[in-house]
Amino acid sequence: VDAAWTALAGRFAAITAKYPKLAKANHRVHLGTLGTGNHFIEVCLDEDEAVWFLLHSGSRGIGNAIGTFFIELAREDMRRWLINLPDRDLAYLPEGTAHFEDYVEAVEWAQDFARANRELMMQAVVDAARAVISKPFEARCEVVNCHHNYVSREHHYGENILVTRKGAVRARAGELGIIPGSMGAKSFIVRGLGNPESFESCSHGAGRVLSRSEAKRRFTLADQQRETEGVECRKDADVIDEIPSAYKDIDAVMHAQRDLVEVVHTLKQLV
Repeated sequence: VDAAWTALAGRFAAITAKYPKLAKANHRVHLGTLGTGNHFIEVCLDEDEAVWFLLHSGSRGIGNAIGTFFIELAREDMRRWLINLPDRDLAYLPEGTAHFEDYVEAVEWAQDFARANRELMMQAVVDAARAVISKPFEARCEVVNCHHNYVSREHHYGENILVTRKGAVRARAGELGIIPGSMGAKSFIVRGLGNPESFESCSHGAGRVLSRSEAKRRFTLADQQRETEGVECRKDADVIDEIPSAYKDIDAVMHAQRDLVEVVHTLKQLV
């Protein structure tokens, strides 16, 4: 973790030199940590009984802080330039301004933080497995590491643009990606088909059909236990909001995007 942070610290210092408020957000202490909500670590089996470690996490506290900070900065710019918007959430940073360039730099740094965060945790998972499994094993399978909720400089329809993928991952032709289902369902390793009409993207997962509060209101602990039967996981009241019924049917989601990706592996959760 110290080595990973050292590789990130220089660029972060340059960002916080301009925006000191961001230095107070959690950054170094969150590196190598999972987070709350729908972030998870799973042990899965694919169709050939091969074992997969799958995790979902991102840029943690500092990524959230960067987003929140620059959203407010955009709102302030709108007020300063007397740009009247029908909704303040439509505030934007015009390309070519200092705030625009600084925001893109900060977001790209946060994405590098997120990737390092996942790499550290994956190594920790492999080390933990080695500590409890007496028979030596080789972590030899290919590593699939993909962002979601991020910004990327890309070329589409003859133009260089910035693509924002929210709840989506890139699915260029031949590119491997991950589409996780809910706890107790299944997840997929996919290969992109490079569909230009989706800007070479696919969904990141099943997506919620119920809010967290509504899921907790509607379902019981018995429901949670029944829907996660056969999976070793938390089955207490604090995770009812992650019950599989709070999410769309992952098979239906995969069928709906069969023109965007092809399934390479189907993963079933064990832990």
